[in-house]
Parts: sequence; C-alpha cells; structure tokens
Amino acid sequence: MATIIPAPRLAAQSGNFTFLTSIRCQLRPARLRAPSQPLRTSQNRGFSAQPTLLQGQGTQPMRKFTYYVAASFSAKYKPFDPHTNVFHFNPYNRIQPQKKRPKSSRLASGQDAFFISRVGDTNAVAFGVADGVGGWEESGVDPADFAHSFCDYMASAAYEHKSDGSGTPLAPRALMQRGYDDVCRDRSIHAGGSTASIAIASEDGKLEVANLGDSGFVHLRLNAVHTYSEPQTHDFNTPYQLSIVPASMLARAAIFGGAQLCDYPKDADVTQHNLKHGDILVLASDGVWDNLFNQEILRIASRVMTGIGAWKTSDGGIRVVDNLRQFTEPEESAQRPITLQSALAVEIAAKAKAASTNQRLDGPFAKEVQKYYPHENWHGGKIDDICVVVLVVSDNNQSPEVQSKL
Repeated sequence: MATIIPAPRLAAQSGNFTFLTSIRCQLRPARLRAPSQPLRTSQNRGFSAQPTLLQGQGTQPMRKFTYYVAASFSAKYKPFDPHTNVFHFNPYNRIQPQKKRPKSSRLASGQDAFFISRVGDTNAVAFGVADGVGGWEESGVDPADFAHSFCDYMASAAYEHKSDGSGTPLAPRALMQRGYDDVCRDRSIHAGGSTASIAIASEDGKLEVANLGDSGFVHLRLNAVHTYSEPQTHDFNTPYQLSIVPASMLARAAIFGGAQLCDYPKDADVTQHNLKHGDILVLASDGVWDNLFNQEILRIASRVMTGIGAWKTSDGGIRVVDNLRQFTEPEESAQRPITLQSALAVEIAAKAKAASTNQRLDGPFAKEVQKYYPHENWHGGKIDDICVVVLVVSDNNQSPEVQSKL
C-alpha cells in the first residue's frame, strides 16, 4: 500500500529518557534478553517477499527478503514529539491510496514530504523523500504544495503499477518522472519545486536509488557506513531541483536577465546496491544531512541495534541475529506500536532536530559555510524541516550457520 508523508522538526531533548525506556521495554523479545544500554525507537511494520525461482534451477528458491519501513518527521519551528511525529508502514494494507490528499490531511511535516508504497501486486517497496524549495515563498508560492503532491502521485503510481510483460521492474527514475509529469499536469499547482531521493527495493534484495539534489541516503551494514549519496548542487546551497516555472517568470527573466533553475528526472544520479540481512537504509531530506554527519547516524544505529540485541558483539566482530522479526513487528495489543525501524527513524529525527537548534556545535552545513564563506560568522546547526525514512532488511533464508560478520 502506498503512503505519503511530510516532515516536521525540533526535537525536545528533555523527556526523551522516558520515551526511550518505554521503547526498550516494548522492543525486548520474549526469549532474548536485551542489554542494559539505553535505546530509542519509533514505529513501522514490514512485509515479506514471496518466493521466486531462479531460472534453470528447478525448484531452488531465490533468496527472499522482508522489508520493514518507518518514517519520522518534524516541521521547522515546531516541537518534535516522538510519539506522534512517526509513520508506521503497513505493507499488508491493500487500501487504495488517495491520488492527491487535501492539505487538511497532510502530516505536519512542513515543506518536506515522503511516501512509502508497495509496487503493484509484488512485494517490492518504493519509498522516497521530497524537500520543497523554500525560495518559492518569496514569490508567494507554498513550496509544500509541490513536494506533497509529488510524493502523493509517486505513491499512487507505484501502487497502481502493472508489469508490461517484459520482466523489467519499475525503476526509481521512471517513478520520479511519473510523479513529476503528474504534478506538471495538476492545474492547482502553478509554480514550485523540490529535490527528490527515490528508492525501490525489489523482492530479490536489489536496491536502486535515484537522487536529485541534496536529499539523499546512507546505507549502513553492521557497524560501518557501507555507501552514501553525494549531493547534486549548482552552487553552494543551490541544489538540483524539479520545478514548475510560470510563463510570466520566464518572460521576465528573458527581458531583465537571470534564470530559473529547472532540472529533470533524467539528471538524477542512479545507483544500484545489493542488500544483505540486517542492512539499514536511511533516506532523508537535507534537514538531516545539514545537521548530522554520516558517522553520527551510524552511532545512533549502532546504539539502537546493539541495545536491543539485533546486533551482537563476538570475537569475529559484529554479527546480525538471525531473527529480526522479534524486533520489527509490533505486538498486536500495542496501542502505540514501537518497532526497530521506527525507533531508528525517531532517534535520527530527534538527533537532527536537537542539532539544528544547537548554536554551539558546528554541523555539516556550518562547516560548508566556513569553507566557502570564511568571513561569515555561521556556527551551530541549520533550522529546517526534517524527514527520515528508514528501511531494515531481513533475509528470510538466514540460518544460524550463515551470519553476517564484520
């Protein structure tokens, strides 16, 4: 099922201990004792991939993966609530998503938006984030309209996707193009723009990501940063962006000079990845990347994963426990489900929120300002909307004899 979400921001540091303690209690498996380290959480459910056969190998099944996805968000200048600023993806829900949701039903994520959706009748999952370009506010345009509609349209397109019979799966760049085309045809959206980071994880453990602008991803494997995206920018703080530019603006630019930035899905960087049991993918808007370094995100993930026992320390290094399901699927009786994936999303969003308002500790954005504009007195974080989508990978064929090690 497809779902879209925007992002709020501002993480209150006070009161987090109570939340983390309750998370830890709920995530503790019945038969596995969690270490006494502090831990953090949030919510979301995952879905199981159906068996697929390898060509020419009889009934030998291909590795099948389950993806557990959650999101957390916070709007600029709004307080962050770990209990409400979280989204739980339920892949078992087959209800048709709305093609475009009214403003009144949008999540409180400001100008950031996200979506998570099944791909057609398969168990592949499509997900992504879009960051509305704030500069449009100077022209009287609400940047949230473009970003939220863009994500709504991509969620719907992924959910309704039908195979053309060629065996070629839906690609994230094609999904980005579909969403962009639908936004351009939407007569209620006269102007605006956004960055985009779109990913599709297929049933066989293949991941493809299309990234346009300064939203992006980091791929964690065990206790290490496995790979990450590089931002696309025309200049400092000027990311690549999809845009709708009114004819009147183009005419003025032709007369008085100047240009409106307008990039296209074909300009997106596309990367392919092979997923493994226990991998974590973090997709986020620049509200995260401007305030947290990749190593900080890794430390958060490591603290959560080892704290609940999903990662174990051994003589050979770090290994992933075979059964992640005990951490990724909430109890049916839970009023506010807390899962591994939601815990990760909330912890990252909360940390980014706190860093954004910290004027003493320089984050990635401050470092960039100091590099390109050394005479500017910029220190601390950068207040912005924040949106995080976290995917946790579980290999259903994982056995006690085959364990990931660092």
